[in-house]
Amino acid sequence: MAPEEIREVIIEILGDIAPDEDLGSLDDAVAFREQLELDSMDFLDIVMELRKRYRVQIPEDEYVQLASMRSTVSYLTPKMSEVAK
Repeated sequence: MAPEEIREVIIEILGDIAPDEDLGSLDDAVAFREQLELDSMDFLDIVMELRKRYRVQIPEDEYVQLASMRSTVSYLTPKMSEVAK
């Protein structure tokens, strides 16, 4: 999966988790928590959705890699390189 596709997947997951948020104006370099009203359970939901949909395993000590869209896409690109959308 290409980085652009991974970004689309994350937007889709965020839309499911926080349907009232304006995801169209997300700044990829700014932390999700600074832009969206997400709590730790929401981040866990992101991890669980990635596991459920794409069988991507993210160790708990690597959750910090999911802080912003840019860091999330960079982190997931090698993990999802073999995943078909």
